[in-house]
Amino acid sequence: MKVLLVEDDLHIRRGLAEILQREGYAVLEAADGEAAMELYAAGSPDFVCLDIMMPKLSGYDVCKRIRADDPGVPIIFISAKSEEIDKVIGLELGADDFIVKPFGVNEVVARIRAVTRRCRAVADAPVDSFCLGDLEVFPKELRARRGERVVDLSLREVKLLSLFHRRRGEVLDRNTIFNVCWGEDYLPNSRTLDQQISQLRKRIEPNPKSPTIIRTVHGAGYRFDG
Repeated sequence: MKVLLVEDDLHIRRGLAEILQREGYAVLEAADGEAAMELYAAGSPDFVCLDIMMPKLSGYDVCKRIRADDPGVPIIFISAKSEEIDKVIGLELGADDFIVKPFGVNEVVARIRAVTRRCRAVADAPVDSFCLGDLEVFPKELRARRGERVVDLSLREVKLLSLFHRRRGEVLDRNTIFNVCWGEDYLPNSRTLDQQISQLRKRIEPNPKSPTIIRTVHGAGYRFDG
């Protein structure tokens, strides 16, 4: 999924882009309202994260123009404007959510996952659910369940689990996993995949120290036996 991220503060924009990329999104970045509209027209993003106070065109103006073109694309305002009237204006213009700066990483991730669930509920998730052992994964919900326990997942984690499910029994090397779940243009460092798998195991494996879903094949990659 592609996200259009519009924020004139370089440090905030890069921080948000890093959060989104870590979650598994492709990010289109714009520093002002006019650049945002150009990227929106060229890139067809799946949803938009939008500051309000920006050069050239305000976030409110960008939201109006996007809504005139597409009433359905999700829009999240991320802004230092925190008065109730600011939130009301944003929501009345058609925004789906409003995050106030300064914000916590966990809050941003939770709000973005909520929007993604709404997107995928009516869009591109290929199946309603699939099973990896006793873990049932629900791609459209960005969630997995084991009995009564619910595990929230990132978009990238869903991609990883879907890949292991589709290619059960195969040893998947690093290049294959990166190309499918990060994209062919991604240049990872040597620990990126291991860290991602380690964090995922902590939440989906009954015993992360002795994994039964994502197994390590030393010197070769990872495998789900089914």
